[in-house]
Amino acid sequence: MSQPTLTERVKAHRFFTGEKALANQPVVLNHRRIFILPTQRGLSFAVLVGLLFLIAFVYNNNLAYLLTFLIASVFFITTLHSFKALAGLVVQPGPAQPVFAGNPARFDVYVDNPTPNPREHLRLTLEDTVSVSVPALTKTRVALACATHQRGWYEAGKVTVASTYPLGLFRTWSPIRFTLKVLVYPKPADFSTPFPESSAGDIQQGFSKKGAEDFYGVHEYQAGDPVRHIHWKAYAKGLGLYSKQYGGGSSAQIWLDYAQTSGHSTEERLSQLCRWVLDAEQAGLSYGFILPNLTLQPGSGIGHSQQCLEALALF
Repeated sequence: MSQPTLTERVKAHRFFTGEKALANQPVVLNHRRIFILPTQRGLSFAVLVGLLFLIAFVYNNNLAYLLTFLIASVFFITTLHSFKALAGLVVQPGPAQPVFAGNPARFDVYVDNPTPNPREHLRLTLEDTVSVSVPALTKTRVALACATHQRGWYEAGKVTVASTYPLGLFRTWSPIRFTLKVLVYPKPADFSTPFPESSAGDIQQGFSKKGAEDFYGVHEYQAGDPVRHIHWKAYAKGLGLYSKQYGGGSSAQIWLDYAQTSGHSTEERLSQLCRWVLDAEQAGLSYGFILPNLTLQPGSGIGHSQQCLEALALF
């Protein structure tokens, strides 16, 4: 990485945004990345030192001078210890797992302390703040969460490592701009409508009709439906009374088609497709997947479901 120029070093935004954005590479906290300013307690401490010095000067009291210089020395020595609270730490992000919209995205950040001195009361901030202590010669994983609201790629902001160790007189911090990204899937519909019906030609090729073995979808409850098929989770959420439908044949195959989804907007239709993918995977069905710009042949398993969900996220 190239060295910043003098003009770049004195820019005020470095105190808040740190150095230029980095790929997910380890970052060593050194004098270029660490900033120090007095806290409110530190400013009050400085005012106290000033008042003691004024009293010593007015009364020309040697003991007052001695007390003033002693307290001032504590103030300035604390600056060095505050810097050492972060200096030498190695910070690196880990991989982030995809999430569904509305669920928090979790970013793992590893803090490595290669020195023989423990680092106490570190605070790592992304959206929320997490406190952690890192023993000597160890690496600690810290989970930082961010709220997600819509599908697609979510890019997190900077990670700030901070400390007020040892006396709380100074705040030492280092803002780090990693390239933190996570794929956000559409939020699944609260409950599933029945899977799309298969054509007669599909049935002859091994596609199943409704039966009584594999989960197929849900429909509004009708008198005579078995009590064991009632969708109690939907009822508990106040969504109404629904019954689960099941399809026969363990080798059932279906097509999940965007054109056959219900909904008043693109997001609602993607949400329904997402629910179908999860339900079909849970039921062990082999399912094809159709979007206006993509067709995936029938399949099943984690790899197939992830491919479908990624297509929904990036649609």
